[in-house]
Amino acid sequence: MKTEEINGATIETWDVAEVAAALKANEIVLIDVRTPQEYMFEHIEGALLMPMAFFDASKLPGQSEKRIVLHCGSGVRSGKMAQAALAAGFDRIAHMGGGFGAWKEAGQPYMGTDMATGAPKRVPAS
Repeated sequence: MKTEEINGATIETWDVAEVAAALKANEIVLIDVRTPQEYMFEHIEGALLMPMAFFDASKLPGQSEKRIVLHCGSGVRSGKMAQAALAAGFDRIAHMGGGFGAWKEAGQPYMGTDMATGAPKRVPAS
């Protein structure tokens, strides 16, 4: 994990392996900041959706029991939303470096779309 201090607050950048392990152990709330269309087409199972266009850090859950980790397609939007969370008063927030692209590249499982039927389908770990 990489950390960046900004005005006394911390943004953590977690790698895919750290996010996958924490998600499996039920230690984090994973929040997808991509568009609803991106999320519907493919997403990490269990991730909640709070699109960047409607992102309101004051509506994020507290972090007393579980840490919040944001993610997007490449890590850029989630990094911006992590900064927005700090601006809203969070003292520590995390996001996944490389985003969903890195997740897929690492062979992690996700929910995709069956192109023949349009139905959701689980894409297993590779």
